[in-house]
Amino acid sequence: MEKNYFIGLDFGTQGVRCGLTDEDGVIVAISEQKYNTYHPAPGFAEQSPADWKARMDEAIKTCYQNAPAGTFDNVRGMAVCTTASTVIPVREDGQDLGDAILWMDVRAAQQAERINQTQHEILKYCGGEASVEWMVPKMMWLRENRPDLFEQADRIVELQDYINHVLTGNWCASVSQSTGKCNYVESMGGYNRDFFHEIGFDAFFEKANLDVIKQAQPVGTLRKELAQKYHLPDDVTVYQGGIDAHVNVVGLGVCRPGETGVVMGSSFVHLAVVARMMFEDGIWGPYQDVIIPGQYCLEGGQISAGSITKWFIREFDVQGDNPYMVMAEEADKIAIGCDGVVMLDYFQGNRTPYKDPLARGVFYGLTLGHTRAHLYRAILEGVAFGTRNILETMENEENSIHEIRGCGGVAFNPIWMQIIADATGKPIVLTEESGNAGVLGACIIAAVGAGRYQGFEQACKKMVHVTKVIEPNMGNYSKYTEVYGRYLELYQSLEHMMKK
Repeated sequence: MEKNYFIGLDFGTQGVRCGLTDEDGVIVAISEQKYNTYHPAPGFAEQSPADWKARMDEAIKTCYQNAPAGTFDNVRGMAVCTTASTVIPVREDGQDLGDAILWMDVRAAQQAERINQTQHEILKYCGGEASVEWMVPKMMWLRENRPDLFEQADRIVELQDYINHVLTGNWCASVSQSTGKCNYVESMGGYNRDFFHEIGFDAFFEKANLDVIKQAQPVGTLRKELAQKYHLPDDVTVYQGGIDAHVNVVGLGVCRPGETGVVMGSSFVHLAVVARMMFEDGIWGPYQDVIIPGQYCLEGGQISAGSITKWFIREFDVQGDNPYMVMAEEADKIAIGCDGVVMLDYFQGNRTPYKDPLARGVFYGLTLGHTRAHLYRAILEGVAFGTRNILETMENEENSIHEIRGCGGVAFNPIWMQIIADATGKPIVLTEESGNAGVLGACIIAAVGAGRYQGFEQACKKMVHVTKVIEPNMGNYSKYTEVYGRYLELYQSLEHMMKK
């Protein structure tokens, strides 16, 4: 019997990956193509939709060339995950009207502040406040600052919606982006008209994608000309995916209440699946259906994590074939606590649990006897403490986090991973595709949508393969707990200075 295959497209901040998996979750071919980010003004970040399409074509073409003969003939479905909120004004036919506003763009700060000043009830479903990164503030910014563009647009959509339309010709929105980034709350009627009226944005309903569908539901059949171009069957269905971080943790096998995934890259995203709606101060959510339909999600995040090590490597001009491991090995020789040096990881502000955009990075406790290795270890420990702070804020009597599943570039640094395990006291589970979890997660969604599996739990059990568990050293955990207390106290002591 011939195997079934599935395609996952993962649009990240720096590029797009196309991966082909079989029904057992084995990635048999993969390709990545990079695109550029532009910064036309301070706080602005934009990307070109034309670049997305061109790089997607190249990624799929290369994936086809790398795949075993005949496998593309047996593709039974595909799904997409993307950054969010990455926002594009378009015409009804899908023609973009300019460059997209990338998720990290913070031009809509005033609009986000006005939304939050209303203290509308809907905001409690996203952790009490909207973020400048999200869809609604960005749409409001366009209306107020580019009214010409706002009026020309038939729709203002997410990157997810745009790529799905490129592939199928159909418009719809993902429950992942809509709930996690656009104030969609199913229990309050979806898009709540009272909320949009109170924030002064009734025009939302004229421009937004209002047809919201869940993961693994069909978006549509791949356009015939694209099926021919990509060497795929004429009847391949595109199934709804979601936010890249959400789909990443599906690719780690996180699908049941009590399971938690952490995307460990330039920034960290912490996602806990919970069985019911629960509200935790300092945490985004509760979000319904954003990872697994029928479940809820609590979300935390560190804006700066791996990016701090990148800053250090650049500014200290660390050399070597792998300068990150050069510094990690130096740091590994330094004792826990860095001989008194503590770092706050808030180089770009704190996303959770303080939600303080004015928070800043700190190295405390320096003496003339400290070395670059002390500073680097303090970075690794500080990021680990930030993760511990978020996990402890998420936990309660109903949500006990027994382990975390990790993916992203940091997952390939064994020294840092052991520090995170020891500092949090949590085992860290790595999988065969921890480096390609977004692609695998999208393929799992496509496999569920195509009916190969009865649900996400069955699909994850079959398609996700654990390769390693990093157990915490509880003796080290006790040592870290003392330093962690200083980490918490340091922010509390300096918070008032960061407001100035």
